[in-house]
Amino acid sequence: MISQQKKSKTLHIALWIVQALVALVFIGTGLFKSVTPIPTLAGMWPWAGEYPNLLRLTGVIDLCGGIGIVLPALTRIKPELTVLAALGCAVLLMCAIGFHLSRGEAANTPFNLVMLALVLFVFWGRRMKAPINPRGKAGSLA
Repeated sequence: MISQQKKSKTLHIALWIVQALVALVFIGTGLFKSVTPIPTLAGMWPWAGEYPNLLRLTGVIDLCGGIGIVLPALTRIKPELTVLAALGCAVLLMCAIGFHLSRGEAANTPFNLVMLALVLFVFWGRRMKAPINPRGKAGSLA
């Protein structure tokens, strides 16, 4: 039988892997949306040309979410912010899914659904099962 400590360590490692992947995707997407010219993005995503301000706003939110999902946990400075960043990313993804569905762009939602599952895993794991204690507190798995 697998010990509880081994399960906890496995979950902790899985969470770090998912956090790193999610951070890379959100930071990369955020930078891409923030620095790529609108006409270039509009050629790929028609909505980008129609809503350039929404595009830039979601780029900033993506960037903040990507940083927030890993940095507080990594530094152990206010690690509870990682939980809030995961929740914020989940809300953003649900809004993106709703936005694309309302425009008849259901084909654009599978990636968002996968990312939603990943950020909800981080939210659940870091809030309920494998939280990271702030710097200076004993018993941290970080």
